[in-house]
Amino acid sequence: MAERKRDAVDHHVARWSDHWHDNPSFDPQVEGAITRMQTLLKRLKRMDAAAFAGSEISLEDYQTLHVLMVQPFPGEATPAQLAEAARVTRAAMTSRLDRLADAGLITRETDADDRRRVVVRPTPAGRDAWERLVHEGMRREQALLEPLSAAQLDQLNALLRTVLLKLEDKP
Repeated sequence: MAERKRDAVDHHVARWSDHWHDNPSFDPQVEGAITRMQTLLKRLKRMDAAAFAGSEISLEDYQTLHVLMVQPFPGEATPAQLAEAARVTRAAMTSRLDRLADAGLITRETDADDRRRVVVRPTPAGRDAWERLVHEGMRREQALLEPLSAAQLDQLNALLRTVLLKLEDKP
């Protein structure tokens, strides 16, 4: 049987295995799986950053537009709701919303029933930009996992789902 081709993570795990070979808390399989997942996410983040370099919309502004479009009340939210959903400070969100408003991608309107409340909505141009950019992102994600067959992708999803369901059960 032919020897399996080794990736950079195999070499990383081998170095750690030599160092931690007698430590029961080190599991080469767990180290390999976690490091591979981290490596894939880092690669995807680099691909995303490259896709937005020099673009009229920054990656952070796209993420804000994305949160606006997919958060619990798609297409309408307060700046505070968006900041929470995007996991950024309110000040950071204000800066992002300023850029998106200046680009004509969102509107900010005072709620007629509560003048203290500001509502953020995408403009038609904002919806179009989000639609285009989200599909470009999907193509990058598909390219990243392109080496897997449909059956392997199903298997990967099943395995990751098992791990996530266990995590979701914990308090």
